[in-house]
Amino acid sequence: MPSPSSAGMAAPVPKPRSRYMLDSTMRASSIESKVSVDDSEINSRKPEVNSQAEAPIRPHSIHEDSPTSFRGGIQFFRPPPLFTSPSGDGETLALSEWTKESNSDSSDDECPQTPFSPRPPENFATIQLSDQQQYNVSQVPSAPVQNTIQNTTQTKPAKNKKPRAATIRVSRRKQSSSSTGSGSQPLGNSHIESAVARSSWLDMWKGRKHNVLWATFDGQLMSLWKKRTDKFTEYVFHVSSITNVREQDRGRFSIYFRKKHFEFMAHSEAVQEGWVTSLHTSRGREPPAQPQQHGSLTMKEPRSKVYAAICGHNLWIYNSKEDFNLGLGMTIVSMNVASVKQTGRHGFSLITPYKTFNFSADSSRDLSTWLTKLNEVIRSALSCSEVALRLWASPWNKVCADCGSSNPEWASINLLVVICEACAGVHRSMGSSRSKVRSLKLDSKVWTEPLIELFIIYGNKAANNVWGHNVPAAEQILPDASQEERTQFIKAKYCSGLYRKAHPLISNQILLNQRLCEVVCSVDVEETLLLLCSGAKVMTDPKSPSAISLAENAGQALQTELLRHNEYTEAPNTDQQKQELEQIGLEELHGKLEDERFLFSLENEAAACDVLDLREVISIFNQSSGETHEFEMMTLTDSLSCNADGQDSLLTHMLHIIRVVMPGPLVDEELEGVMAVSRLSLREGKGLQHAEVWASLRPGEMLIYPTLPHTPRSVIPLNPHMHYRLHSVENTIQLTAAEKTLYLQFERDQSCSSWFKLLPKAASSRRNSFRRPVYILPEGVRGKAPPELERCISHITLYGLKVDGLYRRCGTATKISQLVERLRSAPAEAVLGTDELDVVDVAGALKLILRQMPEIIPSSERSEWVKAAGHAQETLRVPQYRHLVKRLPPDNRATLAALFGHLYVVQLHSPVNRMTAHNLAVVFVPTLFQELAMNTDIVRLTKELIIYHTLIFLGKAEAPEEEDITVF
Repeated sequence: MPSPSSAGMAAPVPKPRSRYMLDSTMRASSIESKVSVDDSEINSRKPEVNSQAEAPIRPHSIHEDSPTSFRGGIQFFRPPPLFTSPSGDGETLALSEWTKESNSDSSDDECPQTPFSPRPPENFATIQLSDQQQYNVSQVPSAPVQNTIQNTTQTKPAKNKKPRAATIRVSRRKQSSSSTGSGSQPLGNSHIESAVARSSWLDMWKGRKHNVLWATFDGQLMSLWKKRTDKFTEYVFHVSSITNVREQDRGRFSIYFRKKHFEFMAHSEAVQEGWVTSLHTSRGREPPAQPQQHGSLTMKEPRSKVYAAICGHNLWIYNSKEDFNLGLGMTIVSMNVASVKQTGRHGFSLITPYKTFNFSADSSRDLSTWLTKLNEVIRSALSCSEVALRLWASPWNKVCADCGSSNPEWASINLLVVICEACAGVHRSMGSSRSKVRSLKLDSKVWTEPLIELFIIYGNKAANNVWGHNVPAAEQILPDASQEERTQFIKAKYCSGLYRKAHPLISNQILLNQRLCEVVCSVDVEETLLLLCSGAKVMTDPKSPSAISLAENAGQALQTELLRHNEYTEAPNTDQQKQELEQIGLEELHGKLEDERFLFSLENEAAACDVLDLREVISIFNQSSGETHEFEMMTLTDSLSCNADGQDSLLTHMLHIIRVVMPGPLVDEELEGVMAVSRLSLREGKGLQHAEVWASLRPGEMLIYPTLPHTPRSVIPLNPHMHYRLHSVENTIQLTAAEKTLYLQFERDQSCSSWFKLLPKAASSRRNSFRRPVYILPEGVRGKAPPELERCISHITLYGLKVDGLYRRCGTATKISQLVERLRSAPAEAVLGTDELDVVDVAGALKLILRQMPEIIPSSERSEWVKAAGHAQETLRVPQYRHLVKRLPPDNRATLAALFGHLYVVQLHSPVNRMTAHNLAVVFVPTLFQELAMNTDIVRLTKELIIYHTLIFLGKAEAPEEEDITVF
């Protein structure tokens, strides 16, 4: 996160900042004087120095510029709170309030602190209580003595916190130092910002809460990010808020504020030393400007109470007012790239290119104040032409498409990007055949209404989805990039097309041009941009209508405008595409999964040296063979081989990653036997239209998951008689089955070849649909539900849980009868449809199978069930149900357990399918109890068999508290 004084906010994809090592000198140790204080003194908050305490130290004996070298902790002289009252005596009031806080009780995790003021007093002492709680004593005079330095490097932390143990071994290509954030540069730059700038992954503890965060420091602000590509921080604070930094062993160090502290652990002592020295070098910085407005707000999504402050051109958001007083922010929103609008009576939205923040004020008066102040700050940063203001109406256009600088005033009208002045210079150097650069302020004649609309509707968002589709986080430049870095990145992006998103037809120029002529007649400007980026020609055969004339005749003004500016431009040369990196110099790491991230460390139970965002994964392949348990996962820029100790461990890791990357939730059955998963473009037959999908390869079938929301998945059966062919130049597999031809185009040639190798194995294998039973019986009890019933339950669980009125709807009687016959003859081979009407027919088949079965609950025992259902108290009924279930024959008991286990899952989705426990009981009571179906006690019994399924059928002592049960 840039400093408040900087012009812009974070770049679209943050990259590691340059790091510099500083000499081990310039380190100052924390100074402590131990005293004993009785309880009365603690309560009165007026501690006195004990006569046996060590003599205090003169603070000026350790000067900032002193050449003396000390090992240990670092303490900063901290000014009073950053934000004071605007009144005339604000400084005095702030100092008095700060003095009170300095002498107040602190939490258990507070460190020994030195009282801080703009000018330190001549004599002071820090007292340490006998119960390990420590207090600051401000201006306690005492006789100066010789300095006593404590080496906190040898002091072990109070709690020996350590990262979680690794769970899998990982091999990958060695990463550069800039990629992992562990590198450093010599202290050779004249700017102090360069001398202290630093970034790396750090394990962090806040109390008992552990996290691994990407940390950046620009000399003023230290920012902590969940992911390297995040646009908003988890924590951010100015260096002037730090009161102490303590270096510890094993790569650990702590940063202290007045009442809180963070503990960090670097993956090496060199990285730890770099952070400590950088923080020490930055001491003495001026604090941020006083806030123009601050107060409490309610933030939605997630809903929480926060404290906000407008400082300069930034809105600081804090978790609480206490954090505001400490200077410990949650995130910063730059007003240079934001717009604000009122939403509701007390609400307003702050819109940025990356996220919309929704707030609610406590009153209409507070809302008016916030809106006025925010608009003033935004207007002060925006002073330019009408064209710029209109283009900046799109939040994406408020930052440079290449480096992320705020309020860019230039544009490349053929590439459809809004860029800053520094990047515009590089664009000009590429020539007008690559980039046509125009000013938003000066070149008023070029800005026609269609061109302005193109930039407002599409602009940076659409262009970066094409040109910057695959930018690695380590290669993305920031606003402060050097001219050499800027030139290298922009030419790689637009001249070589290293990061572009390739069109599926890129390898066939004729089809590429043909598709362009089709698309320009529609409103799909984004695909037109993708085609132009991939090399489609606007001017082709003079005898045929040009793409421009086709767009004009179709009345597509935006398409026509874009084509005119690209009529004589050059697309990136396919031969210049980035070559596959050779897998040499592999490194062995330890890995562990954490939600949507993969953490890597050099040793087990060590701090993370790198973190992979699992959403960057594009392919996963199970490469296990014999005693080797291995799977490979690929990103756009790397391949990682993961080795586990056993098959269960491998599946746990692989299936976790698959659940993260796949669109939409998956049920367990979809993951059974999965061999490969990959993102690809799917094209059918001779058509030129393509769809971005995820595909899953399993024995006997391939599942297709569209990325578009609310689009159902489809199943492609595989068999040994299918024809498939590899087109290695296009990274495409041609699959022909049942007079239907599909083209699967992969993003990497490795993904394509690995998928092609697995296809014969998948086509010649059959999936065991009933490897795991859909019901569970207590240990020692044997029984089996009919396989046709299992197949129906399995299919409905996979495809029908969200079907409205699932079991209350009537399917087609003839189809249901035919379906039951096929299920009874060959349950595993019966073809069951996946659309809504087909699922309703399967539900009808399940009910018909139950009706045609022998009595599940024998007639001779039904009187006992009626008696159990008649008890007035539920606590008496449920034990009786359990007793009666145990008396059933094993197969009956298994069938009943499978049925009610399924109905329990169905009613969990009742907000969508409206099949509550009561509705299900009404539907199934006639099948189970025939003539007793009108008995209200029996209906209640059936409903309770659904609700208390776990308790009744699994024989547990009590139902789990976390189970969500819907009862009406």
